[in-house]
Amino acid sequence: MAGKRGAVKRKYTTITIPAPLFEKMTQSIKGTGFSSVSDYVTYILRETTAKLNDAKANRGKGKPDEDEIIKKLRSLGYV
Repeated sequence: MAGKRGAVKRKYTTITIPAPLFEKMTQSIKGTGFSSVSDYVTYILRETTAKLNDAKANRGKGKPDEDEIIKKLRSLGYV
């Protein structure tokens, strides 16, 4: 659903983390492309969820083949 100036309206929820962890993350993202701890946490959660889903999908299948590896590297911008 587009809002003003073509922006996409997204739904959000709130999670809580310990304040000391938040402060460490604030320091960690300085000088990176992350504009906020929320952006950083979203990135971490997306990456972790993707890895978990990949691991679930590959259970019992043995090693991933070369095409799967190339596809994953391409999606991450390395190829």
